[in-house]
Amino acid sequence: MLAKVFSGTLTGIEGKLIEVEVDVAHRGFPSFTIVGLPSKAVDEAKDRVKTAIVNASFEIPDSRITVNLAPADIPKHGSGFDLPIAVGILTASGVITQESLKNSLFIGELSLEGKIKSVPGALSIVQMARDNKISRIYVPLENAYEVSLIDDVVIYPLYNLSDLILHLNGHKMITPQKRIRTDKLGSERYTVDFSDIHGQKQAKRALEIAAAGFHNLHLKGPPGTGKTLLSRAFPSILPPMNKTEILEVTKIYSSVGLLVKNSFVSSRPFRSPHHTISRIGLVGGGTDPGPGEITLAHRGVLFLDEFPEFPHSVLEALRQPLEDGKICISRASGSLIFPSRFILLAASNPCPCGYLGHSNKRCVCLPGAIIRYRKRLSGPLLDRIDLHADVPPVEEKELTTYQQMESSRLIQERITKAHLIQEKRFKQDKKVHSNGEMTVKDIKTFCKMTENAVKLLQQAVSRLSLSARSYFKMIKVAQTIADLGKSPLIDKNHVGEALQYRLRED
Repeated sequence: MLAKVFSGTLTGIEGKLIEVEVDVAHRGFPSFTIVGLPSKAVDEAKDRVKTAIVNASFEIPDSRITVNLAPADIPKHGSGFDLPIAVGILTASGVITQESLKNSLFIGELSLEGKIKSVPGALSIVQMARDNKISRIYVPLENAYEVSLIDDVVIYPLYNLSDLILHLNGHKMITPQKRIRTDKLGSERYTVDFSDIHGQKQAKRALEIAAAGFHNLHLKGPPGTGKTLLSRAFPSILPPMNKTEILEVTKIYSSVGLLVKNSFVSSRPFRSPHHTISRIGLVGGGTDPGPGEITLAHRGVLFLDEFPEFPHSVLEALRQPLEDGKICISRASGSLIFPSRFILLAASNPCPCGYLGHSNKRCVCLPGAIIRYRKRLSGPLLDRIDLHADVPPVEEKELTTYQQMESSRLIQERITKAHLIQEKRFKQDKKVHSNGEMTVKDIKTFCKMTENAVKLLQQAVSRLSLSARSYFKMIKVAQTIADLGKSPLIDKNHVGEALQYRLRED
C-alpha cells in the first residue's frame, strides 16, 4: 500500500516542500530503503523510526519498505523527516487513514522511546507550508511556540508518537497552539545606557542619526575614549522591530539552531565577531552553505571592533552586502541568497599605537607603519560607510563632574518618531524601510531640498571632490537629520551637519 505525507526541508534559510512517499510491499524480502538524495542523518532515520514505532506499542510491518523523498533532485538534510516517515509507514500499514493526513504537514525528530524532539528551521518550513495552502501543521512541542507567530495555520504541538496517532484516529484530540501577538513580546533590557556615558556629544549624535536612518557608522579615536562603550549602548536606542522584521530575524536564528526555547528574536540583533574571524564565518558559505555573521545581524547591528585588524579579504567581502543588503553564496550544487540588511558599526584607532593626534600622549609610530595601517581599509569600503565620527579623549571636567546625561529611552523616542516618518514615506515601496536603504531613484523621488541646500551640496561636490556614491549618501544622511528635526524639506543646516560626518583625509 502507498501513503503520501507532506514535510519540508531547509535550503539555506528557506523551506522547501517535500512529499514523503512510503510504499509497504508484501512481496520480496523485508528491507527498509530511503531514496531521494538523503543525507547521512536522513538515512539513519530507518533505525530511529523502527524502534520508535515498536516502543509506541505499534508493529513495524515485516515487509519491503521503500521511502521516496520528492522532488528527488533536492538534497535532504537533518532529522526532521523521522516523523513523516513514521506516519507514512503507519498509514501504509492501515494504522492511520490517508484521509486524516489531508492538508497536513509533519516535521520532527523521533527518539527511540517515541518522543518527538525539536528540529532547526521549523519557522521557515511552516511559512513555506502556509504559502502552499497547507493549514494543519504538526510540529514538536519545543518548536510550537516559535512558529506560533505564523497566521492562517493551525499548529499542533506534539510530545510523542502515540499522542499523534490517537489524534489522527480521532480518539484523543491535541489542543492547538495559541497564537502569539508581537505587541505582547517584551523587549530586551540593555546593560549599557547612554546616560552612563560622559561627554562625546558628537559621537552620540552620530549614533542617533545612524539609528534613525539605518546608516553605517565608523567611530575613530584613541584607546579608552569610549568607542566600544558607545557601540555597546547603541542597541538601546534602535527603534523596535515590527512583526515582519521579527519573523525575518527569528527565521534566520531558527534555521541555524540559535533560538532559545520558547523565545523569539524580538530585539534587534547585535553581533560582535572577533577580528580573527574567517571570511566564511563573516559572510557565510562552507561545504553545506549556511549564513554568516552578516546574516545573523540582519535588521540589527554588526559591530567590528579594531576595524583595521580584520583580514583584508574579510573586509573586502563586505562590499556587496553593504550595497545590496544581501549576499549570494555560489557552490557547485547551486546558489543561495541570504539577507544581510544590517547597520555596520566599526571602531578603529588612528594608528597602530592609537595616539596619533592625541592632545596629551605622543604617538610612537613610524610614518610607514601609519600608512600601512591605514591602507588596510580600502577607499571603496570606506566610501560605503555613511557616517565617520571622531571620538576624542573625554575632558577631565566632563569625566569628574556629575551631570545627568540624556537616557537611551529619550533618544529612542526621537528615533522611533523619525522612523515612523520614514515608514509613511515608503509605505508604497515594500523594498525600502529606511533612508539608508534608498536607491538613487528613491532619493530623486522622496528627498525634497531647498535652494540653499542644493547650493551647499554643489559647493561640497566641487571642493571636496565627492564621488557619486558619497554625494547620494550625504543626501540620505541629510534626509535623516531632517526627519529627526521633523522638517518636511532638507535645508542648508541639515546638509551642513551631514558634511561634518564625511570621511576626511588627515
